[in-house]
Amino acid sequence: MALAPASLPKPSLLHTHPFANSNNSLPIVLPRAALKPWSLVVSSKKRIGDVVVSEWMEDEKPREECGVVGIYGDPEASRLCYLALHALQHRGQEGAGIVTVHNNVLQSITGVGLVSDVFSESKLDQLPGSLAIGHVRYSTAGQSMLKNVQPFVAGYRFGSVGVAHNGNLVNYRTLRSHLEESGSIFNTTSDTEVVLHLIATSKHRPFILRIVDACEKIQGAYSIVFVTEDKLVAVRDPFGFRPLVMGRRSNGAVVFASETCALDLIEATYEREVFPGEVLVVDKNGIQSLCLMTHPQPKQCIFEHIYFALPNSVVFGRSVYESRRQFGEILATESPVDCDVVIAVPDSGVVAALGYAAKAGVPFQQGLIRVVVVDDSIVRGTTSSKIVRLLKEAGAKEVHMRIASPPIIGSCYYGVDTPSSEELISNRMSVEEIRDFIGSDSLAFLPFDSLKRLLGNESPNFCYACFSGNYPVEPRELKVKRVGDFVDDGLNGSLESIDGGWVQANRNQIKVGGS
Repeated sequence: MALAPASLPKPSLLHTHPFANSNNSLPIVLPRAALKPWSLVVSSKKRIGDVVVSEWMEDEKPREECGVVGIYGDPEASRLCYLALHALQHRGQEGAGIVTVHNNVLQSITGVGLVSDVFSESKLDQLPGSLAIGHVRYSTAGQSMLKNVQPFVAGYRFGSVGVAHNGNLVNYRTLRSHLEESGSIFNTTSDTEVVLHLIATSKHRPFILRIVDACEKIQGAYSIVFVTEDKLVAVRDPFGFRPLVMGRRSNGAVVFASETCALDLIEATYEREVFPGEVLVVDKNGIQSLCLMTHPQPKQCIFEHIYFALPNSVVFGRSVYESRRQFGEILATESPVDCDVVIAVPDSGVVAALGYAAKAGVPFQQGLIRVVVVDDSIVRGTTSSKIVRLLKEAGAKEVHMRIASPPIIGSCYYGVDTPSSEELISNRMSVEEIRDFIGSDSLAFLPFDSLKRLLGNESPNFCYACFSGNYPVEPRELKVKRVGDFVDDGLNGSLESIDGGWVQANRNQIKVGGS
C-alpha cells in the first residue's frame, strides 16, 4: 500500500532543494536508485535515444554502503523515518529498517528490498513512538541477507540499544577475533555488530561513556545513530569520512540524516553537520555535544560530491550540484574538444555535463555526429566501452569521453564497495590505453590538481585515497571485496570460512597519510 500521511509530503520523483542554487528552483529526480539502474538505448534514426531501465551500467559504479536517519521528539517518528529513508534510497537498495521506542521498549521492523517494499501503512502502525532510527543498506549478493539489515537491536545488562551505521571499520576482523576469544557470540558478518559488543562489554556505567569507550577502539569510517529507551545519539568518526547532518522540524523535533535531501522531504531545517569526532546526545534535557577524541584534519570522502550524494544535497558544507557543475567546467576548460553536442551518462553525470556544455558553449541535448559524453567516473571501463559502442552504432562519427573525477587507482576501505586494485582499469592502464580499450576518440579525466585547486582551502579536509593511494587511516586488514561477493551478507560460519570472498590488497600500493 502506498503511504501518504495527511500531515506529511508524499514521496515524489521530483523534488526541489532550497539550497541547490541561488534562485531556489532546481528540479532534481529523486531518488536515482528507486528508478533502478539504467542504460542508453539508441534509435534507428542515428540519434541518441532515451534513458531506460537496464542492469549493466550501474554495476560498474562504486557502491555506497548505506544511509542513516535518527528522529527525536515527533509523534510521527516512524513515518518521518520512512520518508527520510525514501530520500536516501540511492545510498542503499538491498534492505531497509526502522526501530522506534514505545513505552521504553525498542521495536524493530527490517526487510529486504526498497523502502516501499519493506514498509506499508500497517507496518508503520506497529512502530509507534516519538523516537526512531532508520537505515537503508547496499549489499552484495549472498544468502541470509536479512541478518545484516540494520538497524540492529541488542539488550545488555543496563537496557537495550539500537544502532544504524554508515561506513566501514578497518580493524573489524581483529576486534571481532578478540571479542570471540572473550566469549562474544556474533549473529552476522557485519562490522556494525562489533560496535554493539564493545558497548556491552565496556566497564563504564553511563551509556554515553560506553559509546566513547567503544569508539576509542574502532578505526575507520563511521557515521552512526544510536537509540536507547530515552536517548538518540549521533556519532561521527574523527576524520569525518562519511557525512552526517543535523536538522530540526518546526515542532522542535531533532533529526539526523546522511544527507540534507532527507531533511527536505520531512520539512526539517538544516542546522549543521555533526562534526568529525563529535558525539551528540539528544534527550529530555536537550542536546549535549561531546568531543569523542582529539581529531586530526578531516578527510571527507570526495566521492560524495563526485557520485554518491544527490545533487540537491549539501554535503560537507558544499552544494553537490555546484561541485559537479564546476567539475564539468574544468573539463571543458582543460580538455576541450570540437564537438556538436554534449550528453551525460545518467544520472550522476548530468550536472557535470551541464557545466561542460555551458562552459564550452555547446548544446546539451540528444546527439549527432561528434559527441562529448560526460560521466562521473570510470572503474573497470566495461560500461564506458558499451556506451561508446552504442553511440557509434547510432551514427556518432566521433565520441569523446570526459570523466568528472581523477582516475581511480586504489580501493576504498572506508565504507565504499570498490573492486580490488587489480580490477581498477586506471591502476593497470595509462589514459591512452584506457581510451583504446573503451574505443573513444579521446579521453580526459578531471585533473587531480585542478580538483584540489577548486576546493581551495577546504582541499586538505577531503580524502583522496582512491585517487592517490594515500590512506588517512591505515587499512590494517588489507583485504577488499570482489564486486559481487558476499562477505557482508550474513553467511553462517566463521570468518575463515568466507575468505574465498576476499582478495588480498596490494601492500605496495598502500601509503598512509598525505593526500
